[in-house]
Amino acid sequence: MSLARPGLSAARLPVALLAAALLAPLAACSSGTTETTGTTGAGDAKGTSAAATASPGAGDRPVTVAVTPAGNQVPAGGPVRVTAIGGTLTSVTVTAADGRTLPGEVAADGRTWTSGRKAAPGAAYEVRTATRSAGGTAGSSTAAFTTAPAGKVNKVDWRPGGATTVGIAQPISLVFDHPVRNRAEVEKQLKVTTSNGTEGSWGWLRDWSGRDRVDWRPRTYWKPGTRVTLEAELNGTDSGPDGGGWFVRDYRTAFTIGAGQVVKVDLDRHRLSLVRDGKTLRRIPVSGGTPGGDKRSWRGTAVLMAKEGTINMNSETVGLGNAYDKMVDHSMRLTWSGMYAHAAPWNAKFFGRSNQSSGCIGMSDADAAWFYAQVRPGDPFEITGRDTKGVVAPGNGFGAWNLSWAEWQERSALR
Repeated sequence: MSLARPGLSAARLPVALLAAALLAPLAACSSGTTETTGTTGAGDAKGTSAAATASPGAGDRPVTVAVTPAGNQVPAGGPVRVTAIGGTLTSVTVTAADGRTLPGEVAADGRTWTSGRKAAPGAAYEVRTATRSAGGTAGSSTAAFTTAPAGKVNKVDWRPGGATTVGIAQPISLVFDHPVRNRAEVEKQLKVTTSNGTEGSWGWLRDWSGRDRVDWRPRTYWKPGTRVTLEAELNGTDSGPDGGGWFVRDYRTAFTIGAGQVVKVDLDRHRLSLVRDGKTLRRIPVSGGTPGGDKRSWRGTAVLMAKEGTINMNSETVGLGNAYDKMVDHSMRLTWSGMYAHAAPWNAKFFGRSNQSSGCIGMSDADAAWFYAQVRPGDPFEITGRDTKGVVAPGNGFGAWNLSWAEWQERSALR
């Protein structure tokens, strides 16, 4: 999956260039704060990189600017703070080596500025300030600092991809390479925007792969036509004390909700119905998982994860010994554990009559070809039946819809 929008660069300046850039502004640094004083020259006697745009008037004292953090290889993960002593800040710009800036705001009293984003690991920043003294004299100053590189990086795999149209049950799903213990801080950086104010919540769960995962789902199915954007501003956030690592980039995805389409699967009646905008388009005879053992199907709401076409299905990969090993057409994945809807011509005599599959929902070649062309990832499959393995778990594909809204909200780290 392509990277939709990188965050602040984690790259550092070449050693020689960085040393030259930082030598003057850091010569007068304390252990954690750089102080610069506006003057009429290119720099003061202490070697600070500061310059004022006008000389102070008689009795008017220059403004001193303090920047935190300060120095070289300082810890990342905190905001940048700028304080004016003896005057006010009129503007502050914090720029990384790649040209991207940290946004921030000057306080109401004009004396402090705090970045809204954290300093990322392995980055070099320049801080430029404009000030005004008590007597009205304008001045400016410059400081710089670098952050220590990340010892370990945590990456993200996410769904859905950008510029796609998905079904009404599609969640936003982020799976992390390493454990996330600082969940509340991570969740604060995840911003979902919708075109119609859709209510929803993040929920933490264990992915089928065993990795940490967080999903955002609406309270009810999406309204068709909704436009959705995720801004995951994770750059500079630490995963937590267990060594999960730093996030060193941001993530973004935007997608649109398609038709109001629901697939209703009645395993007791051996029938699948495709319902679009409240109208049943077709009823298809099917055969589900064989009752009484490990070959039973799951029930509850599963979400179409992907249309995989013709694939090899081997029962040994799902713990069923050597029951089957064959190429299967029109394969549509419903769970990570291996439940699909697909063409199953070898089971033709059971369609509409009994459940005799190894857990999947099988249908004829003709019905599967038509059905495959109609559905899209994110469409919900609402599966009912008396003899099943149980309800699809939240982390087994996109099973969050099998939890009540209250249960889902409890999984947020911000509750």
